[in-house]
Amino acid sequence: MSAAVSLFDRLLAEKGVLLADGATGTNLFKMGLTSGDAPELWNDTHPDRIRALHRAFVEAGADIVLTNSFGCNRRRLALHGLEARTAELAEKAARLARAEADAAGRPVIVGGSVGPTGDLFAPLGPMTEGEAIEVFAEEMEGLKAGGVDVIWIETMSAPDEIRAAALAAEKVGLPYVVTASFDTAGRTMMGLTPAGLADLADTLPERPRAVGGNCGVGASDLLVSVGSICAAHPEAVVVAKGNCGIPQFVGDQIRYSGTPELMGNYARLAVDSGARIVGGCCGTSPEHLAAMRRAIDGHTRRPAPTLECIEAEVGPLVSPPKADSEGGSRRGGRRRG
Repeated sequence: MSAAVSLFDRLLAEKGVLLADGATGTNLFKMGLTSGDAPELWNDTHPDRIRALHRAFVEAGADIVLTNSFGCNRRRLALHGLEARTAELAEKAARLARAEADAAGRPVIVGGSVGPTGDLFAPLGPMTEGEAIEVFAEEMEGLKAGGVDVIWIETMSAPDEIRAAALAAEKVGLPYVVTASFDTAGRTMMGLTPAGLADLADTLPERPRAVGGNCGVGASDLLVSVGSICAAHPEAVVVAKGNCGIPQFVGDQIRYSGTPELMGNYARLAVDSGARIVGGCCGTSPEHLAAMRRAIDGHTRRPAPTLECIEAEVGPLVSPPKADSEGGSRRGGRRRG
């Protein structure tokens, strides 16, 4: 077992529940990132700001920080003419997060954020599995060189792309986590259900260290998806990394409805649902994360919540699962209120 896997397992065993960090993109916009710019370029041009964000999450109590590398693959970077700098920017992203994790004075896991390529797979699009593995592996090699502990494959939608990313992680010799965005009536845009993600994980040559959901359309919807995974695969280590409430347009800007109090409620409900890694996605600031840290630390796990309980504490579902979906609303209705 590698030292990286050992750290992940050790912290999980010691703490029971780990707190992952909050948003990267929405916080970088507050720090001056302009819409249309490549956030990954800031690893080179504004490393002080990237480190400051990681430091704020560590100080808020994060056990896991994710690198500023979500779109750091050559297909996405090509949109900015940066494809030749893929490995370089990925390594810089990892080194910035690693520096803040190492300065924390306590163990902090660095996850190498890996998002989708942005291309559809054949026959719907131009991407083949072999090409995708190479694209992902290039980014992951840079993250590995920069010192990440685990690859964090996130916001996925297509089963084929999840498999390719997992095979790339195996190729570079790093453990990995995989989360999907269940933003379409309890499924991903490409039709994958929460329980289906866990089923897919069981078929991979090297199983992920954890599976779960991130982003999506709202914190309540994320909790229902996570509850579905936990119910179908109670043995799995499950990740809940939901948005900070619900995104809302205010003028030409997107704001998130979640308060620190709401995100504390969300964190407790995520633990009750069975999640062992809880964090925030879009809109989640260090202030929100500090409230989540307090909520988790002062909480004893209760029976899994009903849908009614989730909506009462966090808000109504934005995109409810359809009647034949495995999204979890039916299952959830039989649990704690």
